[in-house]
Amino acid sequence: MANKKVKHYVIKNEISELPQLAEEIEKLANKWELSQTLAMNINLVIEEAVTNIIFYAFTDGGKHEINITVSVNNNRLTIVFTDNGIPFDPLSHQKPDITLPAEERTVGGLGIFLMSQIMDEMHYNRNKNQNILTLTKSI
Repeated sequence: MANKKVKHYVIKNEISELPQLAEEIEKLANKWELSQTLAMNINLVIEEAVTNIIFYAFTDGGKHEINITVSVNNNRLTIVFTDNGIPFDPLSHQKPDITLPAEERTVGGLGIFLMSQIMDEMHYNRNKNQNILTLTKSI
């Protein structure tokens, strides 16, 4: 397992954390020699997931931490999001009907749909009062 690379990030549940996180992901992608396209896609997926967590996981108005782990092992990229918010399985929500005109679509779900298009696999589970969303992609 000598070729496994792992990086952990801990951010507050505030949208203002996203630009700094995006910068960190760019640096990581350069360090790990990931393609520019992959780096952009990773950032897009992380932004969508973290935004959902910030807006929907915490109903108490308090400060919380969101943990993000990015790893690469044997040409497989894994991103794991962990938070102590209310139980929320983003994968259980109905996929948006993208054949409808924008004004006829229901609000929400596009970010999750986008993530599912970029990543190969998405898994959700709840463990010890934690939401755990795991995304994987062959690279």
